[in-house]
Amino acid sequence: MFGTSGIRGPVGRTVTADLALRIGRAVGCDSRTVVVGQDARLSGDVLTDAVSAGLRESGADVIRLGVVSTPTVARAVGWLGADAGIAVTGSHNPASDNGLKLWSSSGRAFDRAQTREIVHRLNRGDIERADWDAFGDERLYPGVSARHVDHLVSAFDSFDDLTVAFDLGNGTGRVSVDALHQLGATVNTLDGQYDGRFPARKSEPTAETLSALRQTVPALGADIGLAHDSDADRLVAVDETGTYVDGDSLLALFARDAVEPGDVVAVPVDTSLLVQDVVESAGGSVAYTPVGDVNVAEAVAHPGFVFGGEQSGVWIWPDETLAPDGHYAALKLAELVTRNGPLSEQVASLGDTAYTTRRTSVETENADHAMDRIARDLYATYDDIDATDGLRVDTDDGWFLVRASGTEPLIRVTAEARDPDTADKLFDDVCSLVEGVRIAA
Repeated sequence: MFGTSGIRGPVGRTVTADLALRIGRAVGCDSRTVVVGQDARLSGDVLTDAVSAGLRESGADVIRLGVVSTPTVARAVGWLGADAGIAVTGSHNPASDNGLKLWSSSGRAFDRAQTREIVHRLNRGDIERADWDAFGDERLYPGVSARHVDHLVSAFDSFDDLTVAFDLGNGTGRVSVDALHQLGATVNTLDGQYDGRFPARKSEPTAETLSALRQTVPALGADIGLAHDSDADRLVAVDETGTYVDGDSLLALFARDAVEPGDVVAVPVDTSLLVQDVVESAGGSVAYTPVGDVNVAEAVAHPGFVFGGEQSGVWIWPDETLAPDGHYAALKLAELVTRNGPLSEQVASLGDTAYTTRRTSVETENADHAMDRIARDLYATYDDIDATDGLRVDTDDGWFLVRASGTEPLIRVTAEARDPDTADKLFDDVCSLVEGVRIAA
């Protein structure tokens, strides 16, 4: 039920009002107060109503936040003294999808043990419902986004000389824009109005979907271009020339800024060797986790960790929050540009080693079945396979990883080497294997 980042899938099939109601009951049976927010998707009202009904039926009081970003929901749990939070969001998925992400009182997403308990309650059907006169109440708290802005403004210095182009993609990322503006930056927004159909671009911000932003940045003479997904837990960037900054380079920049000698950074198993090299050059070390922000957050909650992130655009500073906060990341990157100069030059300063990374996704009807067959073939060929998350094989010249997506019916394939030809060969070989399994299935 729970993937690498909560429950997510097509509305009416995977994600239904009945499911939202049941999740509300399961969370509410041991909570006194729960905050609930939603992204801008058209299905959000119905699903949020259902979540609230389930929570109150179990006796929990509900604080409705309205249409807000997921990082705002996560922070609001602690700000409002609640026991848990539920974000109704499809994150970067298509407009036809939606989902539910659960947050603990620490501001960290429910871990595997907590989500397992929710599933057990649903399967056992032993959720106690409140008596007719003990249902929970519901109240609105419309000011939580403004509180998030105020918090960010207090955490950063002035950006008076900074010009930013910000693509919100019709999502809930307005907190970033307002905070930058209050700190003195000149901010030009693209598609800043809510629209749960995401007509301007797909919700996931990538080099391909951000063509308008890549053109706008140099046209305006902006210092940087920034973009969120629909619920603003992700942050990606375009440099001053209009060039999309790949996620591994951004991860390396954030990590280098955070690390002092002896510090540890958490990254998933599909992260480029670039990050390890940069962190070790700064005197730190890298710890690898399964893919998913929940797993990164679980790692950085331990002493010694100063930062964690994924090349997908998820960034966590544990001293600030254990939730991926795209708003905080946006201001952090603005700070790096203000302090250290053009983003293109910072990326170039990471080194001239020719890391070559290839990634793709292969559709499949049954990812688990496909992975079983892929594993059989790989174990017949390679002796040393890391199964932390999916199947990773390290070779003399590079590595590749095959894993099932935790949120979509896809097999993710990544290959990397220090020269393009080796990367291409590794990538082609493993893609041929995956495609052969998919066709045979």
